[in-house]
Amino acid sequence: MSSTPPGPSGEPLFGSSRRYARDPFRFLSACEQAYGSVVRFDLGPIETYLLTDPADVERVLVSEADQYRKPDFQNDALGDLLGKGLLLSEGQTWREQRQLANPAFDVTRLMGFADDIVSHNDDLLAGWTDGAQVDLERDMTQVTLAVIVDLMLGTDLNDERVQTIREALEPLGARFEPDPVRFAAPQWLPMPGDGEYRGAVETMEGVIDDIVAERRGTHGDPTTDDGPDDLLSILLRAQDRGEQSDRQIRDEVMTMLLAGHDTTALTLTYSWYLLSQHPEAERRVHDEISDVLGGDRPTMADVRELDYVERVVDEAMRLYPPVYTMFREPVEPVELGGYRIPEDAAIMLSQWAMHRSERHWDRPDEFDPDRWTRSSDRSRFAYFPFGGGPRHCIGKHLAKLEAKLILARTAQQYRLEYAREDEPELLPSLTMHPRDGMPMIAHER
Repeated sequence: MSSTPPGPSGEPLFGSSRRYARDPFRFLSACEQAYGSVVRFDLGPIETYLLTDPADVERVLVSEADQYRKPDFQNDALGDLLGKGLLLSEGQTWREQRQLANPAFDVTRLMGFADDIVSHNDDLLAGWTDGAQVDLERDMTQVTLAVIVDLMLGTDLNDERVQTIREALEPLGARFEPDPVRFAAPQWLPMPGDGEYRGAVETMEGVIDDIVAERRGTHGDPTTDDGPDDLLSILLRAQDRGEQSDRQIRDEVMTMLLAGHDTTALTLTYSWYLLSQHPEAERRVHDEISDVLGGDRPTMADVRELDYVERVVDEAMRLYPPVYTMFREPVEPVELGGYRIPEDAAIMLSQWAMHRSERHWDRPDEFDPDRWTRSSDRSRFAYFPFGGGPRHCIGKHLAKLEAKLILARTAQQYRLEYAREDEPELLPSLTMHPRDGMPMIAHER
């Protein structure tokens, strides 16, 4: 057994971080194509192993998940932002918080959300006019924020709050764009942008403080769990029983507010872009919506009949996975892909590299919603937009429900035309955004 996997040679101090930072998507695809299923490189001082064999991904996320943890290098700025919310917490804290949150995401509860989601989307569409240019990323962010705040925090966002959150999102995202200097520098070293980042965190904390203050006293009886079943109500009842600190509630609400809207907004943004570039797929979406809905508002019963819409959403998440890479680190040395990986090394599981790999997909760069109807011996973890295993995204079913309803309701009324000639440039941060938004021209149908 060879002790060292193949991989690109790096520079002194920086390793491969400069190449990665210039274009992580090109870098990850090139590594997967050139070196195979286990690739080693350095991101500054961080010894990194990219895994692109679905069996190895499944071991890390599912069958041997207890042998891996979230990496320490994510716990500085990201820890300041999300703290010990569900995304970053570990061990017993994570298990207790996940169990506490599960009822808010129960499928039977989600089944009652269709009308609320459609209503929030209708509020957005009321501001559109025929022939006007809209920024789809901004508008999808607005509607998915409204949905998550309503359904999981039990309140609403006025225009002032929406604007406050929007202004905070840019410096928050910028802090997590790959930077070779940050990779190489010690965590304590002050860097450009740190002040703006801390200010944005404080701004978001102010929004959260206001939301929590508004909800106190409206969350029901802590001794019987009677009351609203949104996530914030559940957390506040648990606090009344002495089970949640103010800081833990802050961390969970921050995690839900940010992670709960972003990936769904991006899935919708890229779905609309892909449909605008593929007229036949767009026509099939419109035909299915006409057949299933007629002119009526979509309901939960209709969602099950929107098969082609679902395939469009799945294909958009394959080609443009909002979460384009994940990290874990082993708590002790492990063997993966025939190589020994040391304790505390960074293990990278890249949805981008896996979803566009010729080893796992036929014509991987083509938009083909019908690929999901064809039989295939493709491994399960060749596609993992929501992660997998015990730590899979708790909001997976809500995100899919939102995406199908919002896409269907919008397509009932509008056809969207991409307003540029060049492809969107992708901006890597915690999630994958179009660098300059997604300008679209809205045409009434």
